[in-house]
Amino acid sequence: MNLWKKFTFALAVSAGSLVGCSDDSNDLDTMIPENEKEPTTAQIQGFVFYPALTSATEANVQQLKVPAGFAVNKFAEGVGKPRIIAVDDAGHVYVSDRASGTVTLLQDTNNDGKADIQKIVATIRQAHGLAIQGGRLYVMSVNELYSTDINMADGTLSRPQLLLSDLPDGGQHPNRTLAFGPDGKLYMSVGSTCNSCPEPNPENATMLVANADGSDRRIFAKGLRNTIGFGWHPQTKEFWGMDHGIDWLGDDEQQEELNKITDGADYGWPFIYGAGNYNPGDRPSGTTYAEYAKRTTNPTLSYQAHSAPMAMVFYTGTQFPQEYQNDAFIAMRGSWNRSSPVGYKVVRVHFENGQPTRFDDFLSGFLVNSRNSHFGRLVGLAVNRDGSLLVSDDTNGVIYRVARQ
Repeated sequence: MNLWKKFTFALAVSAGSLVGCSDDSNDLDTMIPENEKEPTTAQIQGFVFYPALTSATEANVQQLKVPAGFAVNKFAEGVGKPRIIAVDDAGHVYVSDRASGTVTLLQDTNNDGKADIQKIVATIRQAHGLAIQGGRLYVMSVNELYSTDINMADGTLSRPQLLLSDLPDGGQHPNRTLAFGPDGKLYMSVGSTCNSCPEPNPENATMLVANADGSDRRIFAKGLRNTIGFGWHPQTKEFWGMDHGIDWLGDDEQQEELNKITDGADYGWPFIYGAGNYNPGDRPSGTTYAEYAKRTTNPTLSYQAHSAPMAMVFYTGTQFPQEYQNDAFIAMRGSWNRSSPVGYKVVRVHFENGQPTRFDDFLSGFLVNSRNSHFGRLVGLAVNRDGSLLVSDDTNGVIYRVARQ
C-alpha cells in the first residue's frame, strides 16, 4: 500500500528590516520586512509524498518515453545503488556507489548495447563524484579526494592516492561531484549541510576550484545550495550548473535554478532565491534583504520545484542528430516534498547561440500506477563512447542506455 502524508505548518519568526517585502508569487502567505523591527510571518502548506518503489520490469522499461527515433534498453542491472557515471576514451564505464563505497567498471566488449563485464575496481568509503583527466580517475567522497591511474588495457585501477582529506562535512548534502574545466582546473561542488541555514563553514554551499593535485583550493562561487550537475558549454566554454531549490516553501517553490556560474559570484542561498525572492526562514546578518539581493546573481532559467536535478552533461557525441550537439541533458531525480510527484526523468536543455532557452522531456515514464509508483530515481549521466546516453538509477540498480534506433 502506498502511504502518503499531508500536513500544514506555519512559520512565524521574529526578524526583520524596515522596508519592503519581496514580490513572491508562490504558495507562501508572507510578510517579510527588511529588518527585525517587525516580525516575519509565513504560512506554508507542506507535503511529503514518496511514490512507492516498484520493479524495473521489461514491461515498465518498454513503456518509457523518448523522442521518435530513439530507444531505451538496460545497459546493466544488479549494479547496487549506482550514482555518478564517467566514461574514458577506451570505453571503460565507471560507476560510483556511495552506499557500498565502491567504483564499478562496466564494459560492453561485443558492442551489443549491454555491459558484459561488471566488476568492482575500487573501494573508497562514500565514493561518489567521478572525473577522468590525463589517464587518471578522480574520486570524491564526503571529505576526501583521490586519484588513481587507469590501466587502459583492461580498465582496472591503481591504488587510490589521497589528494585532499579536509573537505567540509556533508550533513544533508554529502554527495560531492567534480569535473575538470577548460582551464585544466578541478572544480568541486560542495552542497549545504541543511535545507536552509547560515553555514559556519564557508566552503559549504559552494563551488570550489583547485589544481589537479588538490592544491591552491579556493571558493569559486557561493550561495549554491546543492549543484550536483554542472559543466561547460562546448563552444562558449561558459560554466553552467543546476542548483537544488529550498524545500518546505510549498508545492511550487523554490524552483530549481540553472545558473551561469562565474568566479566570485553569490547565488543567494539561503537568503535570496529566484528573481530576488526573500527566504522567510533565514535573514542575512548585518544587512537587509534588498541590499543582499543586489549582490546576488539570479538564475538564467528555472525548472519545476522539487524535481531534484542531479547529473548534467553536454552532448558532444556523434550518434544523436545534429540538433542535439552542444545541448545539455539533466537527470531529475524526482520530488518527495510535493503533493503530486514531479521529476523522475531526464530533460534536455536547448542552447541557442550558446545560451539556454528551454527544457524538454527526453527520457520519461518512470512514474507508473497513476503516478503513485516509480521504478527509477535517476542520478548519473554520461555520453558513452558510441554516442549513446547512459543514465543511472540507484533504486533498482539499473544503468539505462538511450540510443538512436
